[in-house]
Amino acid sequence: MAAMHLLLVEDEPRMAELVRRVLVAEHHTVDIAPDAVSALAFAGGAPYDVLVLDRGLPDIDGLELLGLLRSRGVTSPALMLTALGSVEHRVQGLDAGADDYLAKPFAFSELLARIRALARRAAPAGESRLAVGDLELDEERHVARVGPAAADLSAREFALLAYLMRNEGRVVTRQQILDAVWGAEPDVYSNVVDLYVSYLRRKLGELGRADLIRTVRGVGYALREVP
Repeated sequence: MAAMHLLLVEDEPRMAELVRRVLVAEHHTVDIAPDAVSALAFAGGAPYDVLVLDRGLPDIDGLELLGLLRSRGVTSPALMLTALGSVEHRVQGLDAGADDYLAKPFAFSELLARIRALARRAAPAGESRLAVGDLELDEERHVARVGPAAADLSAREFALLAYLMRNEGRVVTRQQILDAVWGAEPDVYSNVVDLYVSYLRRKLGELGRADLIRTVRGVGYALREVP
């Protein structure tokens, strides 16, 4: 399964961090929203492959949040997480627009399997490419392409480019990149981001796009918006 961009809505910091680590270890990009207000702000930006929503949020019920997301045109498949695991509660979640329902406590292997299943259901057959302008990232083969020209990417270069492409035009800090691409790996410092950006620029240079990644001094990096 190709790497995905996921929104995790979970108000309990320890649980959010545990789930994020598991997802990042699978090379997924994860945004964490601790409440409904943050989730709505995130969902108004880049599209997500799958939403993972806790039902027990501090501001509104997760089912109400899902209804708001659907009313705003967010069609990403949604997996509802909850301690309320009765048949009645599962039916409520599915009727509210959730695509799947997972009761706590759960095994992380099952969580990953359910996310993969939702993504397969939502993706058009054979679609595994991320595109910004004429730059395409083949997420199955870890290859970047511009027209007929192609450059092979390492797993880390691929994850970094995918993250920047999903945040096209947005400035992302080194810490955000570390969290998304390196996750919870110990002894990783922000200068590794600069190193891998240089590797990636070299690969993009093979495609005539060496200037596509913009340095924002003192902050981080941004992928230039491509018309």
